[in-house]
Order: sequence, then C-alpha cells, then structure tokens
Amino acid sequence: MGDTDEQKQRHRRLTAWQRSAKVLARASADHTLAERLTALAADAGTVHDLDEWTDVYGDGVVAEVERRTADLLGMEAAAFFPTGTMAQQIALRCWAGRTGDRTVALHPLSHPEVHERGALTSVSGLRTVHPTSAPRQATADEIRDFPEPFGTLMVELPLRDAGFVLPTWEELEAVVAAARERDAVVHLDGARLWECTSHFGRGLQEIAALADSVYVSFYKSLDGLSGAVLAGPETLVEQARTWRHRYGGQVFQQHPAALSALLGLERELPRLPSYVAQAKVVAGALAEGFADSPVPWFRVHPEPPHTHQFQVWLPYAADVLDEASVRQAEETGVALFRRWFAGPAGPPGLSFTEVTVAAPALGWTAGDVKEAVAQFVARLA
Repeated sequence: MGDTDEQKQRHRRLTAWQRSAKVLARASADHTLAERLTALAADAGTVHDLDEWTDVYGDGVVAEVERRTADLLGMEAAAFFPTGTMAQQIALRCWAGRTGDRTVALHPLSHPEVHERGALTSVSGLRTVHPTSAPRQATADEIRDFPEPFGTLMVELPLRDAGFVLPTWEELEAVVAAARERDAVVHLDGARLWECTSHFGRGLQEIAALADSVYVSFYKSLDGLSGAVLAGPETLVEQARTWRHRYGGQVFQQHPAALSALLGLERELPRLPSYVAQAKVVAGALAEGFADSPVPWFRVHPEPPHTHQFQVWLPYAADVLDEASVRQAEETGVALFRRWFAGPAGPPGLSFTEVTVAAPALGWTAGDVKEAVAQFVARLA
C-alpha cells in the first residue's frame, strides 16, 4: 500500500471516529486544526491571564507550568520540554554523569527501548540492561540479584507495551529499595503517572517521592497539545536545562502547548480516577460480550485494568479488525475500537488494540458495551 492509499485510509478512520456519536475517548488528533485552536482560544483564559506578554525561551506561562508541576509532584524544580523523549533521555544522561555509571536498567518493553530508535545509545552514549524480559514490571529480587552493575533504574509507570500494567504499592516500594541497596538512583518514566493514583491508593507526591526524578507528559492523558516536564532536585533540573539547550529543545515560544498543559492539569487530572473506575466496567463488559459471541478466543488484559487504558486481543489479522472497527463507526455511529496491531510475538493472525476510557465513556453502561461488541463481531465476517 503506497503513501497515498495509507493517507486515504487514515482520513477515512479519522472521519469515522470524528462523526461517531458514541465513543470511549476522543483523541486530540481526531480534531481539525480549526477545532483545536478555537477550543484553546476559548478556554485558555480560565487558567492563565492572556493579557500577559507571550513566553520567550521558557518564561511566562511555560514557567507557570513548571512551577505547578513541581508542586503537584512534590519536587524541588521542574523543566518543560517539547517532547518526553528528550526530557527522559537528558535525565538519564545527567544521572549517568553524576553516578559515573552509564548503564541504565530498564524493561525491554519500555518506551526508550521500543519507540525511540535506540536514542539512549546512539545519541547519549548510554548502555541499557534488562533485569527481566517477562511482560510485567520487574520484581525486587530481579533488581537485587541482577548480575551486572547499573547506575540508574528507570521504572515506567504504567508499563504501556505490556498492557499498561502496574505493580502493587508494596512491590514498587520493594523495587525502589532494591535499587537503593545497589546505590542506584531511581527515575520514573511517568508519561502516564497521572492515572496511577487509584491503583496505588496514593497521591502523586507520595508516588514521586520514591524516585530521584520523574518525567510526566501532558498529551497522553491530559489532552494537551504536546510537551513534557522533568522534575527533580534543583541541581539536576538546572543541568537538564543546559542539555535541553544543547539538544535543541530551547524553543522560542511554546504558549499553545503550555496553555493546553495547564488546561489538562485543571480539567482532566481531577477526572482521571472516574475514568479508571469506568475502565473496569468497560473491560468487564467487553469480556462478557466476547464470551457470549462466536469469537473463538479473546483476552482483555489486564483484567481488571490498572489504569484507564488496557489491551484487547483477538485471533484475527489487524487489517480485518481495522476494517470491522471503521465499518462499525461509519454504519452505526459507535466507535468501540480504534487501531489494531499485529502481536509482536506469538503465532500470526493474533492482534491487539489499546482501549482508552475517558470522559465520553462515562455515559456508557455495561449493556451499551456488550451491544457494541455484538455489532463489532457481526462485521468481522
């Protein structure tokens, strides 16, 4: 399939999702440029004084995002970055310089290993090791008994590519303690940290206090346009600002991203616990719906979900499932699933999708979900 065909398919999907009256979540990329800019202009004045001068190289509204995020996480300081990839890579680079050890222990399914084209090694000269290869968070024993030395332990909360999975609070405490026993620093990949509080039964500050530094994203869960923050000790953040400039992240003006970040902190952050609770309802109803269907096998993982996101696995090719998903949206106005992907391992013909439960899903009942499953399965033929 050429680029033109792929663009047509993407336009078809976006159109179907945008026109659907019933969805589980609305992604920011589902909107046109005009819609996003109009909404930002209409709402930004509720979180920041728009009569202030625009930001220049990180002052003004950008500095406000940094201050607010540092307070939320209970950290001394924070720095705004255009991308989480840059923020996290710089954090790990800075820690390597401070510990004198360029080896980072992390999960092989973590974001730097799967989605960043080897940037930690090729750009920052870091070396990565994997205390476990199991599709779950590493255990304290695996950290403690790992045979190679490392200076930094990076923990992704939740571990997205394993199914948005989290350890228990006690397991997380034990993992951090095991790293401390090895004199390693702990960095949290908290791109989706915001929605972890319900699972742990702890607030953001208590979770962040386990680590030496934390990275958080503003577009993955808070519906921001883009942007991320690295939070930690003042000396680390100042060093990170220097490296941000060297990496080309000292952006002249970032007020659209910064304003949308403030809106996310004000509006979406307080709602996340309700999304997590509703995700358990949706996941349970999906399982019941597929169990009652002629589908030969399915998996909802994890069940119940640890956050407001989880995976669904089915024994069909991804393109077949994509077509059924789009047809359901086009023909019924109900968008149950979005994109499907071939499983990274295992037999061919096994695919998964990531389900996100957000504000639009709060009106769904378990019966609505099961009815939508039946409509979806009917289109698999």
